[in-house]
Amino acid sequence: MALNTALSGINAAQADLNVISNNIANANTTGFKGSRAEFADVFAVTGLNLNSTATGSGTRLQDVAQQFAQGDIENTNNSLDLAISGNGFFTINDGSGVSYTRAGDFRKDPNGYVITTSGARLQTYPSNGVGGFDTSTLADLRLVTAQSNAKATSLVTMTSNLPASATVPTTAFSTTDSTSYNDATPVTVYDSQGGAHQGTVYYAKTGTNTWDAHLYVDGTDAGTQALTFDTTGKLTTPASGNLTFNPVDLGNGSNALALTVNVNNTTQFGTDYSAGTINQDGYEAGTLSNIDIDSKGVVTAYYSNNQSSQIGQLAMANFANLQGLRQTGDTTWAASGDSGAAVMGTASTGQFGEIQSGSLEDSNTSDTTAQLVDMIKAQRNYQANAQVLSTDNTLTSALFNAISR
Repeated sequence: MALNTALSGINAAQADLNVISNNIANANTTGFKGSRAEFADVFAVTGLNLNSTATGSGTRLQDVAQQFAQGDIENTNNSLDLAISGNGFFTINDGSGVSYTRAGDFRKDPNGYVITTSGARLQTYPSNGVGGFDTSTLADLRLVTAQSNAKATSLVTMTSNLPASATVPTTAFSTTDSTSYNDATPVTVYDSQGGAHQGTVYYAKTGTNTWDAHLYVDGTDAGTQALTFDTTGKLTTPASGNLTFNPVDLGNGSNALALTVNVNNTTQFGTDYSAGTINQDGYEAGTLSNIDIDSKGVVTAYYSNNQSSQIGQLAMANFANLQGLRQTGDTTWAASGDSGAAVMGTASTGQFGEIQSGSLEDSNTSDTTAQLVDMIKAQRNYQANAQVLSTDNTLTSALFNAISR
């Protein structure tokens, strides 16, 4: 009896050491969650009303319980390194189904997909095209390396002051004759293919408080519009401040460039000509230069043409019973009947923690001192049960020797 009881204690201590050794082995595994061996006693039930004289029959390993305590978060300055501060899991898909992880050491594969170290793809809620995200579906996060689309310039905004003391030119307007106009403002504009072109607005005074604005793009005449100022130097015509010019065929296969120039803040004061701010709404095509993932898991792509776009929001998952999750290796878990179905959501809302970009969550067993203390306890248990086994063996041998006499 005592031999079996001691043997169960040895087996239990060995199981405890196995769990502790796995915890220590994964002290540097990103996102790893340690486990704890839990034991129950074994009791041999005797006949009715005789339990008061029965002794236990040892112990057994009842469960290896996962410990989901938060690990330390370390900065890495790598934008694809992600850590969750609080509850929740990243959602990933390895092609055979969805699983979940706390290990945020992601990387980009040759096709632009963001993947784990084992190749599973990080899942997001895709952009719905109107400034939000479609939380009804999951999509692989892909950082497209293709160029972002170009946009043709349609509106140019200019701020300038035209000198009230300027004289009316005596020669007919010509871009090649500087005496035929008073001032000029250059601006770079873009066609529908993202090609840059030189636009210039020439100002020629035509009379008291009246001016003509001539627009040329790459030397092609886009038309002339009139400006009128009141006696205080404020623009009165056009009332909206918008000068609408004729479309210009650039001859390069792009759409004709139709420009509106807003001069609403243009003045006519007695000071010299001065060009103020100039803005236009077109841009060339651009390549992906950087990404940013904020605390809510929103992934924003930045392009070389100074444009940006939100391409998705990280899909977060949580569970009613974390202990019921099924470990699948590579620091990932799968839902089970015990864990319940995944509760999906987004970071920094409800029960979900926030995302820290450029950081990684360390293993929650990285404090090896605590693990070593547990190992010493397990070792003592092993030795104590081994001593019981040895003692029982000595007593049994003595008994056999006495009988044999």
